[in-house]
Amino acid sequence: MKKIVVIGGGSGTFVLLKGLKKYTTELTAICTMFDSGGSTGKLRDEFGYLPPGDIRRGILALAPESSETRILRELFNYRFTKGNGLTGHNFGNLLLTALKEITGDELASIEAASRLLHIKGRVLPVTLDHAQLCAELESGEIVYGETNIDIPQHDTTLRIKHVFLDHKTHALPDVLDAINEAEIIVIGPGDLFTSIIPNFLVEGMVKALQKSNAKKIYVCNIMTKNGETNNFQASDFLRTVETYIGSGILTHCIINTEQCSPELLQKYATENAKQVIVDSTILTRSDIHIITGNFLNEKDIARHESNKLAHTLIEL
Repeated sequence: MKKIVVIGGGSGTFVLLKGLKKYTTELTAICTMFDSGGSTGKLRDEFGYLPPGDIRRGILALAPESSETRILRELFNYRFTKGNGLTGHNFGNLLLTALKEITGDELASIEAASRLLHIKGRVLPVTLDHAQLCAELESGEIVYGETNIDIPQHDTTLRIKHVFLDHKTHALPDVLDAINEAEIIVIGPGDLFTSIIPNFLVEGMVKALQKSNAKKIYVCNIMTKNGETNNFQASDFLRTVETYIGSGILTHCIINTEQCSPELLQKYATENAKQVIVDSTILTRSDIHIITGNFLNEKDIARHESNKLAHTLIEL
């Protein structure tokens, strides 16, 4: 049974984990810990704990999809729509916060929630050190906070020059051990500057990747994001990841080549999001195995189909 590590955060990681758990229980999800908005941001500000949102998504993705866990999964994913102080809060985020209060330990609270949902594999925060994600735009302006980068209030025609953390952080020993022992390491899919790259700003992560003998696979996004990856082509995504982890590290890159329907793309027009163009620059790379195919979810959202993606990764 292959030992697989998935590095990311957000819905992209959730989709991939749902597919991979059908093939192995030797699965570790490493999640970014710099979210600053919504329920997770409020809890971070009120309690001083690390934001639980991506951890909750990872746990939920790895939970068995059985009738025995259905109520627990729905409860873990439930979001309050009314109530003073509760509106907008996710129950799973509140539960993780309560477990941290009870156990007094961040990792113990994650393990307790994982046991409740009988997950296959484990979910780890990339770090337990607090820091804020920041972005420097090509104009020189600095944007502070993951939410302000993710949902930009600045001029979205300006590209992000680079992202950085305002405090030094260190990767958890368990995270570094998981990378060292992995046979396959998957990076992405997910928002490039707010879900993927922040993991590599944590001290120890890049060095661990460079030392690892695992296959290292980047899953390119299907869509661009306004204010974050405006008009990025597939080669721009890959080049940006390599800027942070170093060249010669990745062994494979998976790219969806199936065209989204005009009806589906129209739903993204108001967000100024476009399907990522698979350009000749990336297709002619000889130093990385470029894997193309139809990895598109056929439903009403432009994202990867978890089973197609997981099957291809296991085939490697």
